[in-house]
Amino acid sequence: MLKGIHPLLNADVLQALRAMGHGDDLIVADTNFPSDSVARQTALGRLLRIDAPAAEVVKAVLSLYPLDTFVDDSAARMEIVGKPDEIPPVQKEVQKEVDAAEGKSWPMLPVERYAFYERAKRAYCVIQTGERRFYGCFAFRKGVVPPDAA
Repeated sequence: MLKGIHPLLNADVLQALRAMGHGDDLIVADTNFPSDSVARQTALGRLLRIDAPAAEVVKAVLSLYPLDTFVDDSAARMEIVGKPDEIPPVQKEVQKEVDAAEGKSWPMLPVERYAFYERAKRAYCVIQTGERRFYGCFAFRKGVVPPDAA
């Protein structure tokens, strides 16, 4: 355990978050997402895991990870097939954590399922969660930390 670092963030995840640069994508995926095969195609090339619900994982990650303020899609969610405007409870829970981390409303943009898979393949890394509910898949683009930040 370390002071000031969320206990869900294991050493492998911390290393990946630290290594990522501005504009790199992080995928947080549910248990049904093809995480292992997709992760092999990412920059990191291997799967990371945090066995907890998606909202808890996102809260932990966003406690350290800045979102990109230069693009509109720095926070994204996989849309429901055939129901692109529907937002299931898991996505509402994650949206609350995104808003809390940013201190304001920060809407996640919907991404069609297969477009999400392609974005995930181009990501820096994939964290598979223990989330068992459908559509618990999210993409977060890394922003910058200003030089005067603590």
